[in-house]
Amino acid sequence: MRTSNRTLTRRGMLGLGAGAAAAVGLAGCGTGSHSSSDGSHQAPGAGKPSPSGSGKAPAKPIGDGSTSYTGKQPHQPDAPVPLEPGQTPPQFVVFSWDGAGEVGNGLFPRFLDLAQEHGAHMTFFLSGLYLLPESKKRLYDPPNNPRGASDIGYLTDEHIKATLTNVRRAWLDGHEIGTHFNGHFCGGGGSVGNWTSAQWRSEIDQAKSFVKEWRTNSGWTDLPSLPFDYDKELVGGRTPCLLGQDRLLPTARELGWRYDASSPGGRQVWPVKKDGIWDLPLQQIPFPGHSFEVLSMDYNILANQSVNSTKAPAYNYPGWREQATKAYISGFKRAYESNRAPFFIGNHFEEWNGGIYMDAVENALKHIAREKEKGEDIRLVSFRQFTDWLDVQKPEVLAKLRTVEVGQRPAGGWNAFLKETPASSGAPANAT
Repeated sequence: MRTSNRTLTRRGMLGLGAGAAAAVGLAGCGTGSHSSSDGSHQAPGAGKPSPSGSGKAPAKPIGDGSTSYTGKQPHQPDAPVPLEPGQTPPQFVVFSWDGAGEVGNGLFPRFLDLAQEHGAHMTFFLSGLYLLPESKKRLYDPPNNPRGASDIGYLTDEHIKATLTNVRRAWLDGHEIGTHFNGHFCGGGGSVGNWTSAQWRSEIDQAKSFVKEWRTNSGWTDLPSLPFDYDKELVGGRTPCLLGQDRLLPTARELGWRYDASSPGGRQVWPVKKDGIWDLPLQQIPFPGHSFEVLSMDYNILANQSVNSTKAPAYNYPGWREQATKAYISGFKRAYESNRAPFFIGNHFEEWNGGIYMDAVENALKHIAREKEKGEDIRLVSFRQFTDWLDVQKPEVLAKLRTVEVGQRPAGGWNAFLKETPASSGAPANAT
């Protein structure tokens, strides 16, 4: 199959530059999120994430009190169990967000509310710099770049406070907080694609410190702490522009990470591990009206619709919104009706081209939720929750699932296909 030759790379907050390479399709990074006043919300119905903080034990501060231990994360699914012989695999769908910063456009709480309404969990890849005041930017020492540099800029103090509110609510609602690292460097000699494993370690250490020490760095004492231990919470990330995974992985493994979501152009098949880390890539999905496929991220759909413009003529928006919606639904439908490979979608809290990509994501999530409500085994989960499921499966079952190609159904149906599997070789479930 063929992928688009139109890709874009995020190069700061003021514009978009031409990207590279057809088959990989580079992904951009969002700078924002949405304003959420005090983060309050209505109690949900049964089986859905409930209001933030309800019934929580008093927090035990960690370090300077920027983060705290509040016990087991609420609103988690039941402990995963291995597939039984002949059982049809669940259809997993992961919605993820790069940057996860709040810039007053209402998008972060919009999707937290949507997730709550439909019993969904998501992964938010937080950029560490979004919790660092610009007045303290020289605390950031990015590899191969000037001290304090950032290709996504810095948030205002008010937007940092709003980001803290929404990240806190996200975790209490059962979502995952991963990392999108810091300065989002995609071009030139300072690109993350050129960083060594040691430089990735420095970047990760700094990203974690900005989350763990936002109170010290900001001087704010009137805001609640984040309700998690980030050293334990952080088990995966997505690199800027999907660059640099090969040299990131050794460091990620040393840190005990469980997955990485940085591979570009993945096929809709069951995943494998690289260097002991689950490789969970953005995927090539059908692009309505075209013979090529597009990467399963809002930014790459934009690149193929408006080339390098985030403010194209508005008369294009209705058609493009429908095309983006159908692309996501087509990707879901192909997996759901065939090999049941997990479906991964990447997003940014941005209002590109009139906000049509946010509408498309919402429309797709609602479509998937309606299918789920019919009683089908469809699970809207975070990457961490999906990794939990992978880790308890028998290696021989996962190996057999990987033999079913994109768009193919198992011969004889699922019951016959998984009724008998080859005897386990003793290899771990992460064998590649």
